[in-house]
Amino acid sequence: MQTNPTHSSLVAVGDSFTEGMSDLLPDGSYRGWADLLAGRMAARAPGFRYANLAVRGKLIGQIVAEQVDVAAAMNADVITLVGGLNDTLRPKCDMGRVRGLLEEAVEKLAPSCRQLVLMRSPGRQGPVLERFRPRMEELFACVDELAERHGAIVVDLYGAPSLADPRMWDVDRLHLTGEGHRRVAEAVWQTLGYDAEDAEWHTPMAATLPPGWVTRRVTDVRFARQYLLPWIGRRLTGRSSGDGLPAKRPELLPFEGPAA
Repeated sequence: MQTNPTHSSLVAVGDSFTEGMSDLLPDGSYRGWADLLAGRMAARAPGFRYANLAVRGKLIGQIVAEQVDVAAAMNADVITLVGGLNDTLRPKCDMGRVRGLLEEAVEKLAPSCRQLVLMRSPGRQGPVLERFRPRMEELFACVDELAERHGAIVVDLYGAPSLADPRMWDVDRLHLTGEGHRRVAEAVWQTLGYDAEDAEWHTPMAATLPPGWVTRRVTDVRFARQYLLPWIGRRLTGRSSGDGLPAKRPELLPFEGPAA
């Protein structure tokens, strides 16, 4: 890995995490860590180009079928690939198939770019993570093995205490806040070899008094009604929040975006 490198292009591949939910902008669109990272890279490289093929809700099979070949054909300096976590959160998940598809994606993407970036996705503290933790850790073990075999680098967000903090997660408890995305962008930035802009990104925020029992129960009920039940309904019916949606930024074009 080069120290203080210069990259001329970035392609991001994945699902809602890479699309940028829930880092909401005033116009109703999502920013997210990939846009933030692209903005920083663009500030160092005139003519920098960026594409973001991610679509919320995509399973690893859909990512491979719809995004991987497109990304490989762009021959970018850096490609980021984050996928498979949506599969692990399904009621039934064939982890052997997930591993095979992830391997297929890495085998296509690694030779097509200067640096492939994989990630161990962040995990929020709580009962949902505990239920699916074995699948997630099996996925991350596969990520580590593929990275070693194909010369990719791994950003370990799962092991970052700051990103396990519930305050880093939006009210839907599935997507990071803007501050969470900022810290992810910093983590990828440093892993690529750039000088740290926030050396403490992994450090948890200062402790605060937790909300009272009544406030927590009201919040739990609102969460279940607005987010959990619809999410379960989509899982049971095979639907996705990303059905019919286009890629966030489908072409590799010059980018001038957020730098922080």
